[in-house]
Amino acid sequence: MSEQTVRARPTLEAVAARAGVSRATASRVVNGGAGVRPALADKVRRAVEELDYVPNHAARTLVTRRTGAVAVIIAEPEFRVFADPFFKQHVRGISRELTAHDTQLVLLWAEGPEDHERIARYLGGGHVDGALAFSLHDDRLPSLIARTGVPAVLGGRPAGSEHLGIPLVDCDNRGGARDAVRHLVGLGRRHIAHISGPRDQTSAMDRIHGYRDVLVDADPLLLCEGDFTEESGAHAMGELLDRCPGTDAVFASNDTMALGALRTLRERKMRVPEDVAVVGFDDMASVVRAAEPALTTVRQDIEGMGRIMVKLLMRLLDAPGEEVPASVITRTTLVCRASA
Repeated sequence: MSEQTVRARPTLEAVAARAGVSRATASRVVNGGAGVRPALADKVRRAVEELDYVPNHAARTLVTRRTGAVAVIIAEPEFRVFADPFFKQHVRGISRELTAHDTQLVLLWAEGPEDHERIARYLGGGHVDGALAFSLHDDRLPSLIARTGVPAVLGGRPAGSEHLGIPLVDCDNRGGARDAVRHLVGLGRRHIAHISGPRDQTSAMDRIHGYRDVLVDADPLLLCEGDFTEESGAHAMGELLDRCPGTDAVFASNDTMALGALRTLRERKMRVPEDVAVVGFDDMASVVRAAEPALTTVRQDIEGMGRIMVKLLMRLLDAPGEEVPASVITRTTLVCRASA
């Protein structure tokens, strides 16, 4: 077997020599310090590229007081996160934007209250520069995050978190729901049901409110609660048909529950949209592709909201004194297909 020569890793001294500057100057440029003239900084960056130099993480941390990592906290059981395409899409947006900022993602699960103190200790221990948290059910975890003093951005609008001063990113859940129900009313449907998400999440409550904005006198029997899973959508659809046989349309609070509703309607030999029109919420490509017929739904930019969360956090980290918006609410769009 032939011997392979292992090339020694270039040192910071080699970068400084190649650029014709002192080691201290090279260190300030490589580790993000200030006070170096642009012409010299360009020379150092060229030397880094030519030598394929990889900065020492520990040294960089000492200079910048930054770890180069951000915690992404998902307040859901691990099995659900991997099963629901919403989380995959949201984390993809976050990950891509963090990568663009040369920052590492550290994924943390908050499956229940017993995890909250552990996460707060981790954040307070200086392991990460900031935190992004989403799918929150109440303000307990955001309150703990706020107490750590770590810069943070929330995805969604957990009840009770308004007083914490943590920026949030959400979509116009209520407006999107109104658009969905108005569309069904415009189709001439008169017995429009709603399969909601869990009522301890403000996104689900906002969509219920949007439904009721349009159908002020809706029969309470036409509302059924799910948990954002396909099985809960299938069960809720069956329950609605049993207690309200005249149901001629349903607005499901997410695409996955809409997929379950479509399954139940097929099993009951009911035609979509002729007998029952169906509208979802999210416009997640993987779910829409699985729907038969093609699903009419409310589109929210799930990946884009993840990117916005990172951008807000980076503004907090890069310019601590700069004001950032208390909230960013993105628009939704009704996408009409064959199901309604």
